[in-house]
Amino acid sequence: MKLDLLCVGLTTLDVVGRPITEIPQNEGGRLIEQIACAPAGTAAGAACVAARLGLKAGVAGAIGSDLTGKFVRFALEDGGVDTSLLQTLEGYPTSTTILPIDHQGRRPTLHAPGAGSVPPLTDALVAAASHVRCLHYAAIGAPTFDGGSGEKLLEAAKAGGAVVTCDLIAPRPDAKEELKRILSHVDWFLPSADEARFLTGIDDLQSAADAFVAMGAKNCVIKDGGRGAVMAAGKLRGRVAAFKVDVVDTTTCGDSFCAGFITAHLKGWDDLDALTFAAATAAMVAQGLATYGKLESFDQVEAAMKTLPIQEAGA
Repeated sequence: MKLDLLCVGLTTLDVVGRPITEIPQNEGGRLIEQIACAPAGTAAGAACVAARLGLKAGVAGAIGSDLTGKFVRFALEDGGVDTSLLQTLEGYPTSTTILPIDHQGRRPTLHAPGAGSVPPLTDALVAAASHVRCLHYAAIGAPTFDGGSGEKLLEAAKAGGAVVTCDLIAPRPDAKEELKRILSHVDWFLPSADEARFLTGIDDLQSAADAFVAMGAKNCVIKDGGRGAVMAAGKLRGRVAAFKVDVVDTTTCGDSFCAGFITAHLKGWDDLDALTFAAATAAMVAQGLATYGKLESFDQVEAAMKTLPIQEAGA
């Protein structure tokens, strides 16, 4: 089966609970409203959302040989994600994150690294990259990809005619050097506002987006949470508005924005409409817990674009 989308990079299990405003002292306990778990990460999270939106999506990365890894693989496949390129690494735990969500949907991140941090670059992955419609690259920082291997993968994808998108997760300072290596192969660079400011040292997001284009990205869209997103996409400049919703959990909103944009883009939507669809996808996810939130389908998101109120600028 030829994939519409192959997501490469971090695969984790997210364990999410809400609302949590404090940790009970000593051996105390308290009741909370919800706990959920789901595959997540910049690769697996985007693949899950894209599959729910109707794409033939796959994930390339790594899980451990533990029970958590078995659950992650099952949950991905249950969600319609192709896992043929998801490697099981013997002797590694599966990367796992605990996310205590407060009443406003905000959360600290408690992450235990594992196999997801060292996804292998295999011949099968390089071959698959040359036969997909879109490669979503989210492996910057992985020692198995940095330093030239990731660039070769993107070259294979571009040679095969794929659209290449790129996202980040908790970049280190040396991520800028890797971006200089790969951005010329990237059609759409989709960092968060915090990541963009960290890597460029520029507070103004429009200027930061333009800086990434100057570094080689064909287009850059910086995700700015409830304030929408900032574009440097062809002639498009300025903000894509966010939609106003009652936020439950923002955990996978960035990955869902990427997946929503890719889905609409591959359906032939113009750039601005595809970015608006991305914002609506994130809005659906933000209204529920964990990777999927309240997301149901492509048609649901398309309808939401026409009915959800727009978040006022600066709100």
